[in-house]
Amino acid sequence: MQLIQIIEALIFAAPEPVTTAEIMKAVRRAAADSEAPQAREWESISQKKIETAIAELGEHLAETERSIELQEGASGWRFVTRSDYADWIRALLPEMRPEKLSPAALETLALVAYRQPITKADIEAVRGVSVDGQIHKLVDRNLIRVGGRADLPGRPMLYETTDEFMEHFGVKDLEDLPNSEELRTVDLPTAEDEKEEEEAENPEADSPGEEPAELSPEEERLAALAAAEQALAEEEKPSSEDQSETTEEES
Repeated sequence: MQLIQIIEALIFAAPEPVTTAEIMKAVRRAAADSEAPQAREWESISQKKIETAIAELGEHLAETERSIELQEGASGWRFVTRSDYADWIRALLPEMRPEKLSPAALETLALVAYRQPITKADIEAVRGVSVDGQIHKLVDRNLIRVGGRADLPGRPMLYETTDEFMEHFGVKDLEDLPNSEELRTVDLPTAEDEKEEEEAENPEADSPGEEPAELSPEEERLAALAAAEQALAEEEKPSSEDQSETTEEES
């Protein structure tokens, strides 16, 4: 019995993603009651050795071209089926085909992902249309959530991504998103900018907060939004439920 085999069994058996720290604690607890020759060494095993063994396990799966791979998400480690086999798995489990996000939902999600926490008004300032429906869809799918309220008049809600978003797109941290540094800092219009522009153009308007008939952002702002949408579109993967179910089949 080797440490790498034990770790493989723990990750496979865990009903939810499991962290390195949780794996280390489980190995230590089991080693205390085990009669295996290596057990005494594992009673005080360090997190560094667990991390090394996990890395070796991932390399072994890749080198042997297994149909599953080891993935670390925001909640921990899990086995997932490789994307190369997606068509075959969907043929077996057609009812688990993930619902694709519409372009409008993907644009809204991209803005939340790269500019969070962000208000609905600021999202609408960039997109130029109401996003009530898209916000509700993304909240229902548990991809975004309310993360607080902005220190602004009316205390509007601030939206941020969830752990489910991280698992869905297969990233451990927001910094792992494509072009994260650039897209999180590029200049984008805000609700306050839009309001000031409307007041300057039409000071006699009955409803200063009303959306303009047309929104013409600067070319670089549109490019930033398009880049964010494209980045998420390329990263979108089957849902975690799809992956966890198919993992059992493959293993």
